[in-house]
Amino acid sequence: MAKLSTLLDQIDAGTVLLPEFQRGYVWNRDQVRGLMRSMYLGHPVGSLLLWETSVQDMAVRGGLTGGGAHLLLLDGQQRITSLYGVIRGAAPAFFEGDEKAFTGLQFNVDTEVFEFYRPLKMSGDPRWVDVTELFRQGPVPYLTRFGDAPEKANLYLTRLNRLNQILDKDFPQEEITGAGRTVDEVVDIFNRVNSGGTKLSKGDLALAELCARWPEARSRMREALDRWGGAGYSFTLDWLLRNATAVATGRALFTALEKVDAAGFEKALKSSVDHVGTFLDAVSGRLGLDHDRVLMGRYAVPVVSRLLELNGGRFDDAAHRDRVLYWYVHSALWGRYAGSTESVLQSDYDILAEAGVDGLIGALERARGGSLEVRAHDFEGSTKGSRFYPLLYMLTRVEGARDFGSGLELRAELLGRNSSLQMHHIFPKKVLRNTYERGHVNAIANFCFLTQQTNLEVSDRRPEEYFPEVEERHPGALASQWIPTDPDLWREENYLDFLAARRELLAKAAESFLAGLANGAEADSGEPLRPVVVVAEATDDARSVQIQDMVSELLRLGYAEPELDTVISDPVTGRVVAEAEAFWPDGLQRGQGEPVVLELDPEQADLPRLQELGYEVFTSVDSLLGYVNRLGRDAAGERESETEEEPEAAAGPETVDFGKAMLGLYEKAKREADYTASAFLAMLSELGPLGTARRLLHAPAVSDGFANLWERGRLDLTVEALVLRPEFAPLFTEEELGRARARLEQFGYRFLGE
Repeated sequence: MAKLSTLLDQIDAGTVLLPEFQRGYVWNRDQVRGLMRSMYLGHPVGSLLLWETSVQDMAVRGGLTGGGAHLLLLDGQQRITSLYGVIRGAAPAFFEGDEKAFTGLQFNVDTEVFEFYRPLKMSGDPRWVDVTELFRQGPVPYLTRFGDAPEKANLYLTRLNRLNQILDKDFPQEEITGAGRTVDEVVDIFNRVNSGGTKLSKGDLALAELCARWPEARSRMREALDRWGGAGYSFTLDWLLRNATAVATGRALFTALEKVDAAGFEKALKSSVDHVGTFLDAVSGRLGLDHDRVLMGRYAVPVVSRLLELNGGRFDDAAHRDRVLYWYVHSALWGRYAGSTESVLQSDYDILAEAGVDGLIGALERARGGSLEVRAHDFEGSTKGSRFYPLLYMLTRVEGARDFGSGLELRAELLGRNSSLQMHHIFPKKVLRNTYERGHVNAIANFCFLTQQTNLEVSDRRPEEYFPEVEERHPGALASQWIPTDPDLWREENYLDFLAARRELLAKAAESFLAGLANGAEADSGEPLRPVVVVAEATDDARSVQIQDMVSELLRLGYAEPELDTVISDPVTGRVVAEAEAFWPDGLQRGQGEPVVLELDPEQADLPRLQELGYEVFTSVDSLLGYVNRLGRDAAGERESETEEEPEAAAGPETVDFGKAMLGLYEKAKREADYTASAFLAMLSELGPLGTARRLLHAPAVSDGFANLWERGRLDLTVEALVLRPEFAPLFTEEELGRARARLEQFGYRFLGE
């Protein structure tokens, strides 16, 4: 047994450390909140496993002091790190992760609830106590804090004292001792102990073994990842390890590294980092794929790393480089590694060793039935998640696409200070949304890239208005962006014909450029493309804002950041089964739970196959946020019935009228906007009209109902519009009314009298 206070002191003294093979901190705020609640209530929170050993020949993280025996924390890192962070107000020396997960925890002395700081809810309310401050100064300074509630002051202080006393909590602990223990043995114990907690990938396990032989492996790899991150590319340890495995062994399975000694892996890692750098220079300078959003086909990169290793670290010449890039682009477009990744990788490694890049191209052609031709229908995807979105960006960068405002080619050296690009909807969303479905509005063939300034100037003007002006000022600028020249296609009623015509032009341009890569015809033409900055779109779309707000809330709670607008492929066949608005491939919390998919166009996805594959699929933001809220309540040990809504007061005339008006919204939306708000009706039944309105107003993102009514041009039927009516406004706080007004103003709603 060891007291919590003693463990924290040992961490401060550098006698309790983490072995380098441990992965970083992965808990989220709900888990931290749940742990603190369990500690406060005296519930069991599990035991610890430590290894007593000399650290002279071990790679460790932490404030190492002196020699001799130290304790390495094998099981319990997440719990002890969370407690240290909350109690000390800072991360321990061995920390590797996001400190927001345990920063700002508050305790309500009246309800005994733990929550993270929210200014609007907690500021000025003495019942909310900062937990870290309590541990820093103890309960005594709070004696005068509850003077306005003397009848409860003793109860509140008793609760604070109880919370403070968790420092005396005894943790059961087991120790692995014995001078004969090897690092490999302890790594094996670590893996078996952790098998029921955070899932360890095959790459994690291989890296743990490598760190046992070469302690600096993880830190060296992170240095490379950070360097690429600074250049705009985001990669994972697993991905880099796969590149190094290809270089060191020519094998796809991580288990091949078991036969590689420390010196061999160190050499292979250095080479693989160099090879990735060579590849990124090529895709950025030759293809213009200069940032993470457009870097397609990441699992093709280990094949290129292997090719460069076999070829002395370089391409033969510019024509050879272009042949490799031709293969790379096509492998990404057709999802070469979307199926059984390791088996396909191994097949390509073997083909590469025997027949080089020509063999790779031949294998890809055979897999595609003999043809790699890009056809017009390939550009039928929608959203930035489509595989052909990066191809559109690549064509824009390499084929001299010109800006509509300045007429200049979209090259950094020509644009100067105006080199920030923005994706532009050729037909504005506002024009299309009442006539065409979302998939058509966000079709790739409706996208082009302009400078940020030009995008602002064009704004939501119709093509039939601004295209003639562009053609008059800058002849050929429209054609450079593959815009059909027939003015009849620039009208809203002919939008679908416009998309079809532009797809034909895009496919022709793609075929021409890719053929040039294959033939090496223009391999030495021009200077390398300089990177440009692509900035986010100005958001005037309620769906986009809803998703952004949802992601912000999940990140605030410590959940993983999703991939947005991404293609999800069947891992067996490689077939695209969804173009999801958000995707958590490793679960909402990295390494725990099944992959999570948010798909707002379920009719365009193969939902049965996604569910068959074990993915958690959500078809609305509300349902996903509700699921997360339930996870949070479970983590904190709270009852399902606990909600943020206060019970409704006795119904006065205003409340009765408001209830009728809320039901009226449901009926009007169904009758006038063809929208059946079933979830809204269920909330009314469960929470009552005031409770429903308050929950919607306090939600971190606009509701599905708000987004659906925005798409139909009927924001007048939203709860936000209703609560601002003069007869109902007195039922709500100024904060709630401010939220309602801000949401409506954001999407251009005009209030009565304005």
